[in-house]
Amino acid sequence: MSILVFLIIILAFIVFTGIINEKLFHLQADIATIFFSLIICLVLLIVSKLFSIRFLEEFVQKIGEFGFEEYLLDGALCFMLFAGAGKVNRAKFKQNIRPISLLALLTTVISSFLYGGLFYLIVLLFGLPMDIWTCVLLGCVVSPTDPIAATGILSKIGLSKNVCSVIENESLFNDGTGVTLFIFVRSVILHSGDGNFFVLMFKEIVGAVAVAVVASCLLFKLMHLTADPVKYILISLLDVSAVYVICEHFGFSGVIASVVCGMLFSYFMQGMERRVRIIDVHNYYEDFWEMLESILNAVLFVMIGLLVFNIEISRFALIVIPASVIILILSRACGVAVSTILTGKNIPGNYNLGEFVTLMTWSALKGGLSMALAFGTAEYLPPEVYSIFINVTYVTIFFTVLVQGLSVKKAYFMLEDHKAERMRQAR
Repeated sequence: MSILVFLIIILAFIVFTGIINEKLFHLQADIATIFFSLIICLVLLIVSKLFSIRFLEEFVQKIGEFGFEEYLLDGALCFMLFAGAGKVNRAKFKQNIRPISLLALLTTVISSFLYGGLFYLIVLLFGLPMDIWTCVLLGCVVSPTDPIAATGILSKIGLSKNVCSVIENESLFNDGTGVTLFIFVRSVILHSGDGNFFVLMFKEIVGAVAVAVVASCLLFKLMHLTADPVKYILISLLDVSAVYVICEHFGFSGVIASVVCGMLFSYFMQGMERRVRIIDVHNYYEDFWEMLESILNAVLFVMIGLLVFNIEISRFALIVIPASVIILILSRACGVAVSTILTGKNIPGNYNLGEFVTLMTWSALKGGLSMALAFGTAEYLPPEVYSIFINVTYVTIFFTVLVQGLSVKKAYFMLEDHKAERMRQAR
């Protein structure tokens, strides 16, 4: 299937599901996109199985063969991260840097290993063909929260700026931890000896930050040589794409580098705000990145829905899927609790421990990066284990985006009411 035909299919899904939602259901746009895409794809899949329609069978097969991992990791991810990081509130980030750092680093590590340990108990109980390190690897896949889901969904449902800042910034930075941990555990499984986790982490973070800072500072100087706002956009595109490719080539974290690039360009652009106001009177730069983020988000959520064509249901699905959801919530809650205790008394939003753990657990949405990591295990995992990985990851994404994403606003306001009552009684 040609890229243009695939693009037409994607755009058709986005437009028609968007109009249906706007007229009838009024769900948050990104949630509606992934939900209705899944429903349509399931209907097509069922029809293709029940009736021998050659055109439909070929369509389903070709859609399922599209390279989701390549699209996300080798294409759209860096631009989506750049756009999301460009909207980071620096004052809120500095104010909450301790809890953000602990959540992004410690929570991800704790939840990944705890998830693996709890999942291994299910393995032993039901005789699944997995060892402890494979279970931990699965934990590394599903534990990191997704920055694309966080910025695309949570920022639009009415959470306070302070709370939203913690959730979004954790999501932007914890993927670097998750990917590094994933590489380390994978090396243990493959006996490739890629080194100590902390050495890998240091290399990925320091290398990514160094490349992002040097390249962004150099390329941003080109902004002063032009009075064309379109070239501002092109320079920013060049920066994040070049930095991402360089980091991936040298084994640094392209994810973290893209986030740093976005924050740096946002800072630099504010530093020359007077010049930008004169040159970019129509606000092309900010509008471009806002629209690009919205389009890429919509495309990604449709593609996640389309992935149902490419998933084979594991014979252990009825066991692992319910268990994986429970384990996901427990491991995340424990990881957040440890990080929050280490944060001290200054918990963001003036929450107590239980309130903050509840909010950060229920707002932890998963997305495309988890799916891409899961697909990447096909090369070295046995088919039966790989099938478990894909099933668990796919259900995890849909549970967090649909169930948690649709209810997190209600949960947030319930916690706000609980906090207000607690503070009233303390007076």
